[in-house]
Amino acid sequence: MLLRHQGYWTTPSFKVELTKEDKRRIGRPSSPRWELDLIAYKPSVNEILAIECKSLLDSTGVVFRNGRFEPEKHYKLFSEKLLRSVVLKRLVRQLKQTGSCIDIPKVRLCLASGKIAGKTDRDGLISHFERNDWKLFDPEWVFQKLSEAAKKGYENDVAFIVSKLLLRNKELLKKYYGD
Repeated sequence: MLLRHQGYWTTPSFKVELTKEDKRRIGRPSSPRWELDLIAYKPSVNEILAIECKSLLDSTGVVFRNGRFEPEKHYKLFSEKLLRSVVLKRLVRQLKQTGSCIDIPKVRLCLASGKIAGKTDRDGLISHFERNDWKLFDPEWVFQKLSEAAKKGYENDVAFIVSKLLLRNKELLKKYYGD
């Protein structure tokens, strides 16, 4: 919903159809289709976002230290260059074949996270994303976009309704969660 408000078409749980050769190249010959948590396409700028979502709300959160994610195995597309290249190229081919995007789209890997760990090197994480031309949708970004959405007219969308309930009832938030 937050990306739709910015002009993106979105599809959750998108399955990227890897070929047998693709699977061999990435060292996963028996792997099923690669699933992306969310893809978003903005026709006006011909941009595809491949978004990995990590809520981690009741855990430590996303950990990034010494220039990498911890544990790396939970962030495969961010940690494995060959895997990322194969999956994102196949994603573009698949979308083009179905007429879902036009030629030569810009593809950006994104991380949407509900919580960033306190022990994370936040500046390092942001620099790492900027160097790789990736997007980070951190809790601050989510809150900002939910706040903007809460000011708009009604939409029949659960996230939209929740944003309105929470942000319009700040006194209840303070009552239960403090300042």
